[in-house]
Amino acid sequence: MSIQQESKPLVRMEQIAKAFHPDEVNEVALFENFNLTIREGSFVSVVGSNGSGKTTILNLLCGSIPVDSGKIFVRDREITKLSEYAHSRFIGRVFQDPAKGTCPQLTILENMALADQKGKPYGLAHGVNRKRIDAYRSQLELLKLGLEDKLEVTVGSLSGGQRQALALLIATMTPIDLLILDEHTAALDPRSSETVMELTERVVKEKHLTALMVTHNLRFAVRYGDRLLMMHRGKIVLDHEGEKKNSLEVRDLTDRFNEISIEDGN
Repeated sequence: MSIQQESKPLVRMEQIAKAFHPDEVNEVALFENFNLTIREGSFVSVVGSNGSGKTTILNLLCGSIPVDSGKIFVRDREITKLSEYAHSRFIGRVFQDPAKGTCPQLTILENMALADQKGKPYGLAHGVNRKRIDAYRSQLELLKLGLEDKLEVTVGSLSGGQRQALALLIATMTPIDLLILDEHTAALDPRSSETVMELTERVVKEKHLTALMVTHNLRFAVRYGDRLLMMHRGKIVLDHEGEKKNSLEVRDLTDRFNEISIEDGN
């Protein structure tokens, strides 16, 4: 029996409707009665052309944009109307831009100390708890990038791959229900992309996370995770998991993209 069959639903998006530019000439009704369930412990890859709705799913889950109607649940708790800040308490997100997710003017140590305080009350105390330095260094060692010896280096001086690796670590330092990966390798060179994806898989497995990854890299979508979704015009047109997903090849996805293009008259 697969992980998806054994585990219970973690995320539920029910009858979601979302339109952009409502009541205007260029109104786009992207989602109408859209439904998606993500089971606990799954690693879901999402692909699709621009405007297909894949990034909108992430923004709705993170509270970056509101739904027009419908409901969103995480662990059976409705989060539909919570603020983006409230969502961040139980959802971690790694962005496409390496400049996001970390504070470039602060050191690696200071960034990790800030992340360590997520969800905790702030007061007039030292920003960095020196007693936690060994713990930070141990976590950085897991990245295998030598960052454990660069705690006092400013994050802005790191390479894009190093910053994304650090952003991934920071997003998962405190307990979260869902990890959102928003095209997090798109801005990296091929070698750094491979490194960050290998690290992503390792972090997801070791921390027993549930992950949702949007990517334009079809090879990564096929290789990583245990479920793959293809979006088109606000609908899921392909949903493979388990052995069916494992048997997919990049050509299967490009063939499906071509079919959709022909169906659209392109």
